[in-house]
Amino acid sequence: MTFHIQFWGVRGSIASPGPDTASVGGNTSCVELRIDDTRIILDAGTGLRRLGDSMLQAGVEEAHLLLSHYHWDHIQGLPFFVPAYLPSTQLTIYGAQGTAGVDKVLAHQMTSPVFPVRFDELSSHLATKELRHGERFRIGPANVRAAKVNHPGGCMAYRIEHAGCSVVYATDTEHYSCVDPTLVDLAEGADLLIYDSQYTPEEYAGQVGPSKVGWGHSTFEAGAALAKAASVGEYLLFHHDPRRTDDGVAEIEARARQLFRRSRAAREGMGIDLVSPSWKAA
Repeated sequence: MTFHIQFWGVRGSIASPGPDTASVGGNTSCVELRIDDTRIILDAGTGLRRLGDSMLQAGVEEAHLLLSHYHWDHIQGLPFFVPAYLPSTQLTIYGAQGTAGVDKVLAHQMTSPVFPVRFDELSSHLATKELRHGERFRIGPANVRAAKVNHPGGCMAYRIEHAGCSVVYATDTEHYSCVDPTLVDLAEGADLLIYDSQYTPEEYAGQVGPSKVGWGHSTFEAGAALAKAASVGEYLLFHHDPRRTDDGVAEIEARARQLFRRSRAAREGMGIDLVSPSWKAA
């Protein structure tokens, strides 16, 4: 059984390349799950471009793309995803139900004069599917559950499970005064929680710069509280602020570990292998 997680983009809001962010990475949200022979992609941020190149090198011709929502930093990589231009590629894109629909939102991004190739000109065998809060479905051998979280315009979190292993992807969500019961239920007992940790508590409260309340993002403090409440195996800080330097990410990683020992910051290029309970017991 193979259950591998690969991080191709971990940054939030806008890509932030440069010497101060090179270690953590500057590409926006894109996480790949390889579950046996099935490829599941979480979000289409700028990290999707390099993932597409990797798929071409490996000869992978089928993928399932789960979009958390349609803000630009989570879809901007799609026009540069080379497999989408190849007739040999089977690509299914999933997203939340809305007034526009998945295909219309993605088509809007690829219109003149913003982009020279239209969405309907992509040569791949492309299908879109709209999801409801609480919907459960299968992708290959994996079970997937979607849940709506707190973000302007709406956002979906996902739980992906296979052979006793589970990952929860909850980016672009703002915590409440209590731990979000929807996310506690979604993340209960998960091996890995990937959670929006864009701000420090001081930044969120406006003690450093303007208040971030209502902006739709969370803190490592809220992430650690969720990790404890849901009894997850490991908590990964994700969706790093574009202004957060490598040293700054290391600092909030250390602070998160004081609250939940099994915490670490997601970094571009990081790979994690999950194993089934039988392997853990061995």
